[in-house]
Amino acid sequence: MKIAADYLLSLINDVLQMSKIEEGHIVLTHEYICLKDLVYEIESIITHRAADEDIQWIYEKNKEDIPYPYVYGSSLHLRQIFLNIYGNCIKYNRPGGKITTVMEAADVHDGICTYRWTISDTGIGMSPEFLSHIFDPFSQEKTDARSVYQGTGLGMAIARGLIEQMNGSIEVTSQVGIGSVFVITIPFEISQEQKKDEELAEKYDIRGLHLLAAEDNELNAEIVEMLLTDDGAKVTVVKNGRQAVEHFESNPPGTFDAILMDVMMPVMDGIAATKAIRAMDRADAKIIPIIAMTANAFEEDAKRCLAAGMTAHLAKPFQIEDVEKTIVECCGK
Repeated sequence: MKIAADYLLSLINDVLQMSKIEEGHIVLTHEYICLKDLVYEIESIITHRAADEDIQWIYEKNKEDIPYPYVYGSSLHLRQIFLNIYGNCIKYNRPGGKITTVMEAADVHDGICTYRWTISDTGIGMSPEFLSHIFDPFSQEKTDARSVYQGTGLGMAIARGLIEQMNGSIEVTSQVGIGSVFVITIPFEISQEQKKDEELAEKYDIRGLHLLAAEDNELNAEIVEMLLTDDGAKVTVVKNGRQAVEHFESNPPGTFDAILMDVMMPVMDGIAATKAIRAMDRADAKIIPIIAMTANAFEEDAKRCLAAGMTAHLAKPFQIEDVEKTIVECCGK
């Protein structure tokens, strides 16, 4: 009953979405978005789904491939497009298979940057007959292994409808037993804030800094470490205040440029850890920036952190730009 109910719900949602597209009632937002962040968000969802199905995920991109990361577009609908396509690549793949994505800038002129995504899978593929109807609503191949998969048959129709509304295009090639290739091309208006954002990125340069991060939540720690490392910092992560104190004490003075300190942690909390570090008989213990990163966002919480000897206070959920700005300001870089 639950499976049937979930299927019917997805069918209703897809039918309503398809009806809106056909009637021209889908309203695409014109919002400021960062394509790098959007790619990361989609990637974080899909990689877990792919791993659950024993499918290897390969995403080929570098800084040169995204010359204009700040553009205007509809982030909600962009996510839907790629989640629909990647969902098919996973559903019709096989254990041990692969999904490979190459992202590149195809053209730039008159303030418009056109990006192209080439997504390849090693799945069961599609026959030429079905391929000619892949974008038809409710189309599902019945003559091969695809008939065993549940789906509404609207995912590709919705994806194409949204892409075309964005003045883009989608092309699909496929071979039975070999896999499929989806080529999505979408033009974006380049954000006028591009230069400003690049200047801010240069202004808050954390490259070369060695940071000690105390965070007991594994996911939070992983995100902080990844984002700061990607921007050039070296990050040492510990799980509680006691470990932060021990790491700082056991390393020579000047090893760490700053400490990112969660407040609520097991064994020893951030307040106690900060007081322990400030009480050490070594010069850098008195001056090293200790930045609180905590869900305790009230003014009295910030005052408590500063009273304990912390240098600054950042409330969760935080923006990485704010974190890096605070680090640079506290380090005097």
